[in-house]
Amino acid sequence: HLVESGGGSVQPGGSLSLSCVGSGRSLDIYAVGWFRQAPGKERAFIAAISWNGDQINTEDSVRGRFTISRDNARNTVSLQMDMLEPEDTAVYYCAADLQLGQFLYTPEIWGQGTQVTVSS
Repeated sequence: HLVESGGGSVQPGGSLSLSCVGSGRSLDIYAVGWFRQAPGKERAFIAAISWNGDQINTEDSVRGRFTISRDNARNTVSLQMDMLEPEDTAVYYCAADLQLGQFLYTPEIWGQGTQVTVSS
């Protein structure tokens, strides 16, 4: 399964880095991405990266602030989040699928989520 870490509380304008590790599973054949779900809202796509890192899709509202990357040697995918805003407060989920295109729908494998809170 997938294990997220790095969530927490930060002030507006701050940064956090989330990590997703494949526990008992090698991620190097999977596209991996991030979703988030804010209170009272539907789960929303943030970004995804292909198995070898040569394709990246990023949602418009976070482009330029959030950066997804991967290190297959460490079996890890990261989401660097800068210039955080209160509207970024949500539970952030890592997901994986053999097909990058599946991130338009529902990827196959999910983590448990990690809370990110942006507040002054």
